[in-house]
Amino acid sequence: MVVWSAGLLLYRLTPAPQVFIAHMGGPFWAAKDAGAWSIPKGEFDPESEGALDAARREFREELGVEPPEVEWAELGTFASSSGKKVVVFVGDGAGFTASGDDFTFGEFEMAWPPRSGRTASFPEVDRAEWMTPDAAREALVKGQRPAIDALEAALAELPGA
Repeated sequence: MVVWSAGLLLYRLTPAPQVFIAHMGGPFWAAKDAGAWSIPKGEFDPESEGALDAARREFREELGVEPPEVEWAELGTFASSSGKKVVVFVGDGAGFTASGDDFTFGEFEMAWPPRSGRTASFPEVDRAEWMTPDAAREALVKGQRPAIDALEAALAELPGA
């Protein structure tokens, strides 16, 4: 059975092209940077929730702030190495000003340390920031990197680009 996720990828064109992504939280990702970032996203059931509604919900749950009220366009569906399908929506985030203390990251629980019998709580993401497309390509998990290529291709087709 295919697992579906949906996410919002904000971009802004000034002062230079940038995208807004988040560093994954928890002990596995804590000391990693390259390949440890993600588009703010989460799982959904396409039989009971639309992909854009899920993407907006997950943005809010992961970051603790409302996604901006912008026009969202479906960028595409990208497959991860696990087989998960991620539906990505893009929107012009030029007016999105949340940062640092504005975020209240959602949390998850897991057994930690491993095999200890104890449960600990960790943030779903531990920081989020604007990056250039090249920096984001390096930072994102491998399965989401093609979304940056697709965004750059879509932006190149805009009038005046």
